[in-house]
Amino acid sequence: MTIDVVDLREFYSRRLGIVARQMINRGIRQRWPTAAGQRVLGIGYPTPYLGLFREDAERCIAFMPAAQGVLKWPTGRPALASLVDEFSLPLPDAAVDRILLVHALEMSDDPAALLREVWRVLSPSGRVIAVIPNRRGVWTRTDSTPFGHGRPYSRSQITDLLRQTWFTPTAWGEALFMPPYAGGWVLKSAQMWERAGAALSLPFAGVHIVEATKQVYRAIPAKRERARLIPALTKPVLVPSSTTVTRSESPFPFR
Repeated sequence: MTIDVVDLREFYSRRLGIVARQMINRGIRQRWPTAAGQRVLGIGYPTPYLGLFREDAERCIAFMPAAQGVLKWPTGRPALASLVDEFSLPLPDAAVDRILLVHALEMSDDPAALLREVWRVLSPSGRVIAVIPNRRGVWTRTDSTPFGHGRPYSRSQITDLLRQTWFTPTAWGEALFMPPYAGGWVLKSAQMWERAGAALSLPFAGVHIVEATKQVYRAIPAKRERARLIPALTKPVLVPSSTTVTRSESPFPFR
């Protein structure tokens, strides 16, 4: 289900991948204009997008799942990317303020377990942005891009998944309204596609961009003990023994 990290790097080095990154970065920037003084973590393959926050964040690191592989990031600087077990992140509780999930939930074998681990390492006032392929979008119909791999989601499915893992969706956005073709006219008109799709609220965007907050005080299901009812007799009942013979029942009555 997971796409290889080399294929991801190759996609984002091509013209179509560069334009896709620009469109998604715009949606991320609308939600998080700045991350000054924040601790930012990216999970999945977030490195094409973490450049938005690397310079002004207190710290900015990338965790890539073991099944996908890892590449050195950033190039020419000390490495800020690490290969991890996505279900056991090497961080203490409430360690980061912002978490960006890209090519993560749709690729994970257990997205609910991944989100619970995200919940653990996120600070109480922290926020999450997840970039998730839209199951109604054109980009999921072809495997020539990473968004055509893994499991796409509808908005209602994302909402259910977030609420089951103790998150509350707070803002929604979409990106990649243009078709996933590398033709020159498509790439040149990408801005027009994005503006028209957002203005008309078209449901066929390539990805959802959803922001969520952590439910600090989540509901805990109550366990009710079932009472076992045992019938009780109010008065003792005497049952005559089968061997008892009364006078009237004697086979030799007195005469």
